[in-house]
Amino acid sequence: MTVSRFVESRTRAGARGRLLRAATMAALVSIAAVTSAQQADPRVGLKPGEKNAGEAAWNIELISHMPMAPGVVEPTGPGGLNVANSDLAFTGPNALLGNFHGFNFYDVEDPRRPRLRVSVVCPGGQGDLSVYGNLLFMSVEQTRGRLDCGIEGVTGAVSAERFRGVRIFDISDINKPKQIAAVQTCRGSHTHTLVVDPKDKANIYVYGSGTSSARSAEELAGCSGLDPREDANTALFSIDVIQVPLSAPQTARIVNRPRIFADEKTGAIAGLWAGGDHGPGTQRSSVTNQCHDITVYVAIGLAAGACSGNGILLDIKDPVNPKRLDQVSDVNFAYWHSASFNNDGTKVIFTDEWGGGTSPRCRATDLKTWGANAIFDIDDGKMRFGGYFKMPAPQTEQENCVAHNGSLIPVPGRDIMVQAWYQGGLSVFDFTDAANAHEIAFFDRGPFDASKIVIAGYWSTYWYNGHIYGSEMARGLDIFALKPSELLTQNEIDAALLVKYDELNVQAQPRMTWPASFVVARAYIDQLLRSKTMTADRANALRTAMDRADKANGNERRAAVDALDKLMPQIESDAIAARGHDAQRLTALAETIKGRIASLR
Repeated sequence: MTVSRFVESRTRAGARGRLLRAATMAALVSIAAVTSAQQADPRVGLKPGEKNAGEAAWNIELISHMPMAPGVVEPTGPGGLNVANSDLAFTGPNALLGNFHGFNFYDVEDPRRPRLRVSVVCPGGQGDLSVYGNLLFMSVEQTRGRLDCGIEGVTGAVSAERFRGVRIFDISDINKPKQIAAVQTCRGSHTHTLVVDPKDKANIYVYGSGTSSARSAEELAGCSGLDPREDANTALFSIDVIQVPLSAPQTARIVNRPRIFADEKTGAIAGLWAGGDHGPGTQRSSVTNQCHDITVYVAIGLAAGACSGNGILLDIKDPVNPKRLDQVSDVNFAYWHSASFNNDGTKVIFTDEWGGGTSPRCRATDLKTWGANAIFDIDDGKMRFGGYFKMPAPQTEQENCVAHNGSLIPVPGRDIMVQAWYQGGLSVFDFTDAANAHEIAFFDRGPFDASKIVIAGYWSTYWYNGHIYGSEMARGLDIFALKPSELLTQNEIDAALLVKYDELNVQAQPRMTWPASFVVARAYIDQLLRSKTMTADRANALRTAMDRADKANGNERRAAVDALDKLMPQIESDAIAARGHDAQRLTALAETIKGRIASLR
């Protein structure tokens, strides 16, 4: 059975902007209706097991695994959410892995031989981490969190010992992290995002997103969880902007709680999705009074907020005062969870965490437009729906599975992302054409347990300096290397390897740039051959000329470089005649080769 839908984008009367309409017209299919293509997928029917589950890999290789660190192992057995691994950050040769019970630092200088450097117990969930220089930031939202990182928890509805907010550690000695600040917030910090303003060298900023209930004003002054009609100063319907002075990070404090969900005309702070469903056969989503996750792309001055019932686009040129540019809603989305831009800022992907990450939402009976990604094109500060992508292999009733965290893979000329799907494994997909996103690599394991759901699987899968790192909630840390295929060539992988970071926080999205290298040029040529925009004869002529220019010396090099240069006018002419992505690739190919020519002369 196929799933049919129609998507209609229209402008709502009033102040809500454009609402994406997508009505799904299909009944749930049965297990027997899994297509033959799905049945042939090696991810279907994998053997269950904690340590010996069956594995399926396509165009990717698992090169190393680190088990759960001893300091965060659940005494009663694996799969407890209070000791689950969460998000990843990276600095130098280190992978920093958050956990609901603390965090772990791994030395990954040799990704095939990682080693645990330090394990810090500091409970409070959910433990998301970010790093900036010698500062480490950690999100805390659960009511058991203590100011002193104690494991005994906190008793009582009101306590001066309770901590919910953003912790700051000094990691100048990375083997001995030291807490230096703890910024209390009304709703805690489910996630947070670092914002580095290039115009403000004295401070960095943290956008704190709390998704829990507001704490009592008796515990933290100024906090209120009342409806805005009862209390205009409610802690709902806002995010926290924390200023961190770099000369004195211990003095970090909240400097604004912007009302980014306000009605543009009336100013009412509850101005976006009011909660509920969109009609028969649609998803039900909660009121938009919070953001689960915000991704900032400072290089283009934009942020994307995945905010319960809406996806929003923000202008962050003034990071203390972010301004909403646009908002979208989707009848297929239950909970707007996270966001990622493509590298040129012309697209944004929002994920839907239908089922909250603890439910099986990738079964054969689950619609492919639910618990998936929605891809939007961005034009002049407005978002326009482009298409959906969901990991295509049906999973079992014993596997929590839904869209979760991922990052871009720096292949020039293409929009490629690796994404976690909890026990659905990881999926690498190309979304260069938003309407035709498609998978190009995957890794998956069988269910953690054959008889029941044990909360496990990949929380995050991120590319960092040539490898993919997977935060496995109940098993530890996995590290992968991509393998070349007809869908992703060795030249494209080699070009991605040229992009290096000193540190990486995926939600503080960096701009990817590539050197003027013949490796990058060869990647573009492979793409143009794949799309049949370039003939094999022209590709071979370019490759031969580049090889000669690279290997020759003296007068022979000058002659080879001149011969290569004479091929450029034809490439530039082809770029003018081509359209879309291939026109851009041809232009980039010519610019890359000319840049390399300049360095050889």
